Amino acid sequence: MEIMTIKIGVQLQPQHAPDYQIIRDAVLRAEDAGVDIVFNWDHFYPLYGDLDGAHFECWTMLGAWAEQTSNVEIGALVTGGGYRNPDLLADMARTVDHISGGRLILGIGGGWNQKDYDNFGYDFGTAGSRLKLLNENLARISNRLAVGNPAPTREIPILIGGGGEKKTLKMVAEYAHIWHSFADLDELKRKSGILAEHGVTVGRDTSVITKSVPWPGTDKAPAFLDAGATLFTVGIGGPEYDMTELHDAIGWRNSQQ
Repeated sequence: MEIMTIKIGVQLQPQHAPDYQIIRDAVLRAEDAGVDIVFNWDHFYPLYGDLDGAHFECWTMLGAWAEQTSNVEIGALVTGGGYRNPDLLADMARTVDHISGGRLILGIGGGWNQKDYDNFGYDFGTAGSRLKLLNENLARISNRLAVGNPAPTREIPILIGGGGEKKTLKMVAEYAHIWHSFADLDELKRKSGILAEHGVTVGRDTSVITKSVPWPGTDKAPAFLDAGATLFTVGIGGPEYDMTELHDAIGWRNSQQ
């Protein structure tokens, strides 16, 4: 029987920490704890608590994490698909890939937080227009990564977040190395079948795509593992960045291998 490689991620939400050194310390603590991936998110304001509170920008931070860390993979969970020119985003990703020595994951999604769009001058549009733009941008990102000089150190893994059955999952089937789903267990199983159908349409075996989910707790994690999920991510907010739950997840991962 094939043994699946289980990975534990942590999303250090870059909010409510008025001093960047608090976040820097949290990254160090997460790597020392043995986490596999350290994510942030790509928003411009906090998503809960004080919605106008302290916050830091995603990609500038990833460049710093690339220098700070040695072993963990890093990335955004996820980059807003319409926040940056896609060719520029691809070149940013290529650069962070080199700075990190090949540890970047390029996480991307359609975007959804209207406050980010309105206050930074982006057109919010509709869910459909944002997904259309994401599809166009994924093609441009792939093309730009293919011509970068120097080339990326590896094929940069693309993580797509979302579960829309007609559009998002088709993009996952075509472009993604990792699919991050927010679905519950039954929905994950059902949408995995839909993903496989899209794979037939685009001519790709979707069994090679890593299934990623938020950490469901040690009691529920085995069922998600049986459903094919192998990347589990614990979300932690500032300024405390309490890693109790992360240690539980890492302990569970270690017990499975």
